[in-house]
Amino acid sequence: MDLEGWSGRQAEHMGVLQASPMSWNGAPALGGTPVVKKLVRLDVPVDKYPNFNFVGRLLGPRGNSLKRVEATTQCRVYIRGRGSVKDSVKEEKLRDKPGYEHLNEALHVLVEAEFPADIIDVRLNQAVTILEDLLKPMDESMDYYKKQQLRELAILNGTLREESPSPHLSPSVSPFNSAGMKRPKTGR
Repeated sequence: MDLEGWSGRQAEHMGVLQASPMSWNGAPALGGTPVVKKLVRLDVPVDKYPNFNFVGRLLGPRGNSLKRVEATTQCRVYIRGRGSVKDSVKEEKLRDKPGYEHLNEALHVLVEAEFPADIIDVRLNQAVTILEDLLKPMDESMDYYKKQQLRELAILNGTLREESPSPHLSPSVSPFNSAGMKRPKTGR
């Protein structure tokens, strides 16, 4: 693979890697103040709500909810700790391997930002606020966010059925009206 023209986030200068002033998604950093990297940890309350699917709520359909949080805040979000790997057997095998030490800790979310010092706190606070909202368990009947995620999943799978808000606005869904199937002939 030819990476000669690649302008990555790090540049090698006399054998030492130096970070260039770019954010994690490749956008140039704003000039003036030095670029700072910060990490915030949010604990997931699985001990209080053991039956709530926090990981699913954070990820959303095909990871799109988490990607949306990252795109709007330009912060990286990592789900770490026990329960962060979908397959529990695989998680057990990985638990003591290098790079997977976090699996010995309780489930948590890491938010990482790399911005100029004058705006990093604003971006981190924005991401933390969104994620804290997502980490509040709700009754399914009142959970608008989950309904949106299920709708998005149905769209992605091609199984969305639009339901009309009122029966007065659409024709009857009876199988015996002109739009549906007809009654069988009785032989008369």
